[in-house]
Amino acid sequence: MTTVQLPPVAPEVTATLVEDLSPRLRKRLDAAATKLGARPTHRDGDTVTIAVDDETELRLHAPGGVVATADAITCGCLLAPACVHRAAAACAAPMADAVAEPADRPTPEAAEPEPEPDSEPDSEPDSEPDSEPTPTSAPDSDTAPSPEVATPAQRAAADALWSAGAAVLEAGVDGAGAVTQAALLRAAHTARLRQLPRAAGAALSVVTLLRAARAGDPSYRTAELVTALAELLGTAHRVGAASGAELAAVRGRARRPYRPDGALRLYGLFTEPVVTDSGHGGVRTWVAGTDGRLCTVGDVAPGGVGRALGVADRAVRLGDSALTHRELGRAGLAVSGATVSPDGRLGAGKGVKAVTARGAAWTEPPLAALWATPPSDQAARALRSTSRYADPDGGGSDLLFLDVELLGAVRESGGTCLLARCEGGIPVRLSVADDDPALAHRDNLMLLAAAPGTRLRIIGRLVPALHPRIALLACSHPTGEGTIDLGLDRLRRADLPDPAAPVHLASPQPGESDAYSPLYLLERRVEQAVPAGRAALGMLGDVTAETRRISRAGLHTAAGLLTALCASAARRDRDLFGRLLPADTDGFALHWLTAARYTAAVAESLCAASWEDPRPAG
Repeated sequence: MTTVQLPPVAPEVTATLVEDLSPRLRKRLDAAATKLGARPTHRDGDTVTIAVDDETELRLHAPGGVVATADAITCGCLLAPACVHRAAAACAAPMADAVAEPADRPTPEAAEPEPEPDSEPDSEPDSEPDSEPTPTSAPDSDTAPSPEVATPAQRAAADALWSAGAAVLEAGVDGAGAVTQAALLRAAHTARLRQLPRAAGAALSVVTLLRAARAGDPSYRTAELVTALAELLGTAHRVGAASGAELAAVRGRARRPYRPDGALRLYGLFTEPVVTDSGHGGVRTWVAGTDGRLCTVGDVAPGGVGRALGVADRAVRLGDSALTHRELGRAGLAVSGATVSPDGRLGAGKGVKAVTARGAAWTEPPLAALWATPPSDQAARALRSTSRYADPDGGGSDLLFLDVELLGAVRESGGTCLLARCEGGIPVRLSVADDDPALAHRDNLMLLAAAPGTRLRIIGRLVPALHPRIALLACSHPTGEGTIDLGLDRLRRADLPDPAAPVHLASPQPGESDAYSPLYLLERRVEQAVPAGRAALGMLGDVTAETRRISRAGLHTAAGLLTALCASAARRDRDLFGRLLPADTDGFALHWLTAARYTAAVAESLCAASWEDPRPAG
């Protein structure tokens, strides 16, 4: 059986085809989409054909690689065009990214290499007839100009997104089939036309994760859907009340702009391999400017771990530099006509010129200053960058630069990590950034575990937890000469102070093994509502025992939120004749959103507190 991937379908096309179905056919849609997804397909130019059965074919015409109109999906069955097959094919196909920058701010590895900024405008004009310009506030002749507020059309679009998101929460993953997803897609399309790209992107993220969950995708994580759904509901909820700068943040950007940055002198730090669940692979090289600002040069495309290993020795796509990514991580660049995105990505437009320059050791200016900031301040900055609900374009980095003394390996429920002690005596766990056996992360970490007492300068990515934890990315060489990209370079036993030493098992530091918070009792109920829906949460019954445990830890607000969440899930009012009234989906969604945002904020606060210097002040 020949099978090719279906072309991506624009969200508004899927929404239109589902909306045009009769109620009877909508009930059959999920089964029809699953059946079509297993049928043979073949490609002929821009058209992909699905064999519906032995006599019927369905065609998806995708000029430019995307099915952009409902008429581009045609079926040869007797009921066409009013059949279920056209809508089923749209639901079975991947979703085209109608919003250039989704609200969950995907990292560069999740997308194709960035376009050249010199060839594209900073914002994407919308040519559709019902799009509206960004509203402006008319100045008052007698008073200062009023802050900008959302237009009625934007508030209506946000309300539609809220209702669609609340419906997902009501039904849960199992009940949020193609019809529920189509409502989200329609709301997302309308929001995009009303200049609300952040909320629209959040809705598309929810649909993508719902499809992954229902298809049994092994890369799916419930926590990701919780975050996406809370981002959708939270952004939609804020549109009506926001004004001025807050409204601009809530609206988001339709495209991540690259801004001119003139001449830059950059110093290489390290190169990390990038491998994603979507099958992309490549590398990202980190560099720092003379002021300590971090930037990245990436090369990520479909290809997986094999491509990541190969691209490391390929020349960077920036000006006339002949440096490879691996070489740039230890050298320098002089760039003129530089363009930089808000998240620090360096543009590679035609006007950008770059030549090789001298690099700097981690112990030399300007790089040494990165290690001079106290760990607690670095962790606070990284948390602002990685916050699940941070406003877009917030900038910042999630990297930490630490001087540590290795203590040995520590066994955990998920495997083994390396325990170290950083400035101020703070115990920090160093985990593997990527466990793919083709990469060097795991082998290098286990070798370092055989060198307790070794002092290293390291770079890692913050892992939010109740104890200090980072994913180890690079370190100074144990011999003190040069640096190691821990995902690409491989240490040898001869590099260690004692090559014959076995892996040393360290004991958890005082107080570290006791890191625990009953906040998880609320977190698990927030997560449980997403796959199971409101009704399942309403059947929990009495949660007094859980709220007492939470209250004993001093988290009285969390206890109250858990009580209110479960009560809202179970509440069903009756009319004068004793008949059950429809559930209050909006009320439950608001309680759930409050609990989700609260648990995220408290978890981030506990993480920041764990990085504080344990030594008494003074």
